Amino acid sequence: MSQAALKHPKVNNHIRKTQADRVFDIVIYTIATIMTLLALYPMYFIVIASISDPNQVAQGNVLLWPRGFSLDGYRHLFSMSNLWQGYLNTILYTLVGTIIMLVVNIPVAYALSRRDLVGRGLFTFFFIFPMFFGGGLIPTFIILNNTFNMIDTFTVMVLPFSVISYYIVVARTFFQTSLPGELWDAAQIDGCGNLRYFFTVVLPLSKAILAVIALWAAVGHWNSYFNAMIYLRSPDKYPLQLVMCNILINNEMAATAMTGSAAADINRKANLIKYGAIVVSSLPIMTMYPFVQKYFNQGVMIGALKG
Repeated sequence: MSQAALKHPKVNNHIRKTQADRVFDIVIYTIATIMTLLALYPMYFIVIASISDPNQVAQGNVLLWPRGFSLDGYRHLFSMSNLWQGYLNTILYTLVGTIIMLVVNIPVAYALSRRDLVGRGLFTFFFIFPMFFGGGLIPTFIILNNTFNMIDTFTVMVLPFSVISYYIVVARTFFQTSLPGELWDAAQIDGCGNLRYFFTVVLPLSKAILAVIALWAAVGHWNSYFNAMIYLRSPDKYPLQLVMCNILINNEMAATAMTGSAAADINRKANLIKYGAIVVSSLPIMTMYPFVQKYFNQGVMIGALKG
C-alpha cells in the first residue's frame, strides 16, 4: 500500500458513483423537492392570502405573492377582546394538560414495561381496550356532569381525557427497547429503589420520548375545540379554536342576513379574518416544532415498533 493511501485512508473507502447512481439520485431529489413544495405551498398560500385583497384571492389571482396588500383581517382579529381571552385559555389548557398527560401516562408506560410487574398482561389489556371501544359521548357527559360536576370548569378540559392509550403504548415500547435490564440490576446493587431509579435513571435517559409525547399532547390541546364545545358553557372559558370558529360563524350568519353592499363588506371582512385566523392560531404551535424535531423523528420510529 502506498504512503499516500496510508496518510489518507478515506481515499480507499470512497465509492465512485456510476451513471445509473447519479440518475437515481437526481430522480429521488426531484421527487423529494416536489413533495416538499406540495406540503409547504398550502401554508405559504394561507400566509399570502391573509395579507391580500380577498377579491383577488376569490378570483384566483393570488398564487405566488400577495395582491392588494392589506392587514385589515389582522386588525379586525386583534381588536376582539375575546380573541385574547381565548389565547390565554388555550395556553393554560395546553400547559396544564400537557403536564398532566406526562405525569399520568409516563409512569404507567414504565410500569407496563417492567417484566416483573404482577398482572402485567391484565393491566396492559385494561389500557389497550379503550383504544377500540369507548363509552360514548352521552354517558361521558352524564358522568362528568352528574358524578364529578366538571361541566363548565377548567378541570374538564385537562383532566378527564388525560389518559391516552396510544401514548402509553409508544412510551412502553421505548422503555422496553432503549433501557437495558442491566441498568436496573446495577441500580439494585447500589441500593436504589424503584422510585429513585425511575426519577434519577429512567427519566434522564428518556428525554426523546418525553419530548415526543409532550409535543403530541400540546398539539392535541392546542387544536382541541370539540370538548370545549360540548363541556363548556361560559364564553370566557372558551379556547382559541372555539373562539375562532364562533367568529367565522357569526360573520357568515351576518352576511346571509344582509343584502347588497353591506353583505359584500361583511363577506370581505369574513374572508380576511378566515385566513388571518388560521395564521394566528397555527403560528405558536408551529414555532415549537423545530425545538423538538429531532426527538419527533425518533418518536415516529418508536411508534412503528411492536412491543
